[in-house]
Amino acid sequence: MATGRTHRPATRSRGIPEATVARLPLYLRALTALSERSVPTVSSEELAAAAGVNSAKLRKDFSYLGSYGTRGVGYDVEYLVYQISRELGLTQDWPVVIVGIGNLGAALANYGGFASRGFRVAALIDADPAMAGKPVAGIPVRHTDDLEKIIKDNGVSIGVIATPAGAAQQVCDRLVAAGVTSILNFAPTVLTVPDGVDVRKVDLSIELQILAFHEQRKAGEETPAGDGALPAATPRATSADQGPDGDVPAVMPA
Repeated sequence: MATGRTHRPATRSRGIPEATVARLPLYLRALTALSERSVPTVSSEELAAAAGVNSAKLRKDFSYLGSYGTRGVGYDVEYLVYQISRELGLTQDWPVVIVGIGNLGAALANYGGFASRGFRVAALIDADPAMAGKPVAGIPVRHTDDLEKIIKDNGVSIGVIATPAGAAQQVCDRLVAAGVTSILNFAPTVLTVPDGVDVRKVDLSIELQILAFHEQRKAGEETPAGDGALPAATPRATSADQGPDGDVPAVMPA
């Protein structure tokens, strides 16, 4: 069984832009839904609408994969599912460790979508000795003392950090030193990593603040002019919060 330790994504060597890579999971989700309904083909317009992008962008993205569809027919759904899955590295098994089994870590452990998307939760790790051995989602929690051994024994290259902010950098450093080269960070802090290590950050509070910004804008548009109310300060999205196209990123595709 392949573990992902010796495999690097093909997208970089083939020059696929990061913006395109970020949209591939959206296309895959839409295509998987079509496949489950036994839909054989789909037009670029229909697939773009299902993925939430415009059709011109979709066609350009697929051109990087060497897939252009058939005029008057569209794209073969099953072939695109395979092609995108292969490009994302999902045709093999990726063992993942989750560090920090509080409420969020436990919720992630119980998420049923990992296995169907090519990921296997190899271990759950927590610093609390009282948690050691307790099953979460059917997996016994391991103590952080065993972190390096767990990573080596399972060939883990992807780690998920769901610890409090104060512990996240230390956990990150240990993961990287043990050989982890990709990290999904749920801790509300910015991690420092060496070159060659990829970090994706998911910050729910930022997403809520962005929604609050839009709600305030909508409320302002509905408020009659001249009511004397001063506008409240609004949070600004920084370049660090923006996606590869300059768009504010979504939290995570389901």
